[in-house]
Formats: sequence, C-alpha cells, structure tokens
Amino acid sequence: MRDEQLSHDLLAWYDRHARVMPWRVGPADRRAGVRPDPYAVWMSEVMLQQTTVAAVRDYFHRFMARWPTVGDLAAAEDGDVMAEWAGLGYYARARNLLKCARAVVADHGGQFPDSREGLLALPGVGPYTASAVAAIAFDEPATVVDGNVERVMSRVFLVETPLPAAKPELTDLAARLTPQDRPGDHAQAVMDLGATVCTPKSPACGICPWMEPCTARAEGVQATLPRKTPKKAKPTRLGYAYLARRADGAWLLERRPDRGLLGGMLGWPGSEWNDAPAEAPPLDARWRDVGAEVRHTFTHFHLRLALRVADVPAGTRPDRGTFVPRAEFRPAALPTVMRKAYDLAVTALD
Repeated sequence: MRDEQLSHDLLAWYDRHARVMPWRVGPADRRAGVRPDPYAVWMSEVMLQQTTVAAVRDYFHRFMARWPTVGDLAAAEDGDVMAEWAGLGYYARARNLLKCARAVVADHGGQFPDSREGLLALPGVGPYTASAVAAIAFDEPATVVDGNVERVMSRVFLVETPLPAAKPELTDLAARLTPQDRPGDHAQAVMDLGATVCTPKSPACGICPWMEPCTARAEGVQATLPRKTPKKAKPTRLGYAYLARRADGAWLLERRPDRGLLGGMLGWPGSEWNDAPAEAPPLDARWRDVGAEVRHTFTHFHLRLALRVADVPAGTRPDRGTFVPRAEFRPAALPTVMRKAYDLAVTALD
C-alpha cells in the first residue's frame, strides 16, 4: 500500500508541475487522448543520454524539422546526420541513430515496436532507451532508471551502498513503485522530481511530494546520497592537428574511421593520440606552430592537441584527406574539439 501511495502522490505532483518539453505530451494532453510520437520519444531519449535537457532542445528541433519521420531519417545521408549532431558529443549515438532508423523502416514498416523486448532488438537500443520508449510512448509498465531516478530512490529508501554497485538495488526499488496505470507519466515524473526538486546539491525537500516518507530526509543525510565509488583520475593524451588552407579558401579535412572516438565525423588530419605522438603531416608544406594548444576532455581522458597551420597553393593535393571548398565548409558541423582547433588556427592564419 505504501508503494501505491507513493506513486499516487508523485503523479498528483506531476499533474501540477510537469516540465514542458518539445518531445513530451503533458499530463493534460494525455488525459485528452493525445498519444506521444514514438519517433520523437526515441529521438529525445537518445539525445538526452549523458547530455542535459538545455543542450538537447535546439538539436531536437533541428532534427525534427529536417527529418520529421523515421523514414526521413532512415533515408538521410550519413554525413548530413553527423554534421547536424556535431557538438552534442558521444558520436556513436548518431551512428546508432541511423542504424536504428533504417532497421525500423526495413524490418518494421516504419513503425517502432510497441514493447520493451521488441525495442531491445533494434540496433543501438539498450535497456534504458528500450524501457523509456516502451513506458513513455506505449504505456508499458517498464522500469526507467537514469541518474535522476537513482538519486531519488537512494534517498527515499536510504540506500547507502555506493554507485555503481547499488544500481541493481535501486532498479528493484524503482520497479516496485512503477504503476500499471500511467507508467509513462510515472517514469517522467520521477525524472522530473530528480531534475527539479531532489537535485544533487541542496535538494528542495520542503516542496517534495515524497518529503514525509523519505528515509534519508528523516535521518538528515539526503544531501549525501547517493554515495559514489571514487573515480580514477583521467589520463592525459597528446596529439597534433594539421589545419591547411588552400589559396582558393578550401580547407583540408579528413573523415575519421566509423569505429572509435568521433567515428564518422569530419575533422582535421592529425597524429595518433597517446603519451608520445609522432608528427604526421598530411602533405608537404611549411607548417607553423600556432603557439597554443587545444584542451578538451572526453569521457575517459583529457586531450591536448598541438596545432600546426599552413597556407598552400591552389591545386595542392594532400597525401590524405580532402580539400573542402570554402562555400561548403561549415565550422559548426565539426566536433567540438575540432571547432576549438579551428577557432585558434584561423586567427593565426589571418
């Protein structure tokens, strides 16, 4: 009965305080019979992985305007999708986005499977995304657990086991609270609660619908949860990036291999990234040291890139890469680390 009351109170709170998001069908519209678009739900969930809502909004609007249906996305050029994704990070998500869209069209007639198990069979769809789409788009009582949900569960039930070891226990607790009625709204409600009230620092317990039953609040330790196993320090890797501009204004770019970091993205030719990289210029030119380096942090390491720039004659042919005409070159379509290099190098060249 306590679990049912918790779910009831949370949904009542969500009905009043649900965040407005471009991919979300709010509780009032849901009651009026409006159904979420599975394509929009899936797109938003892929974009939101390890990224903030604020960062995703503009990307979501652009993607949906350019590719309004899963069929449109499936027919898109890989390079166009990767360019639109630039800056959002974790580029494997963009590659998986295309693989999944094409599988939905080829194997499911352009309709997303309406169950968690069916969604899990799609390429690039993991347990979290399958649960989120199943719950939000199809009202399957699937348990959706992200960082917000883990934090809320750890506090309400006073789970002191550090993450990531606590994940199975927190998932079980979230499953206990998932109702048969309105599971999609419930999933979004828990995430909203974690994002707006039960925040990592200084949780607003006084306005929380679960203030009274929250065990951590009763013990006065809510701000200390969830506990986390200390992370190892990230190593630093070094590398070189080469930015060549031809006399006709074309820039030398190279598409990275599909597999690996920044896979499939256009970027500047460069060296390997390691402890002691060897210089590897893509053509014979008078390369100049910019005198500054790009610093960028990826999930597992810090990167420091030394920049080399060169102006080369029209008609120059590189050993690798392709000169992209000035009219077709879009710095905004580059991954963030490559755009940082451009911003530094263009000043040196000009």
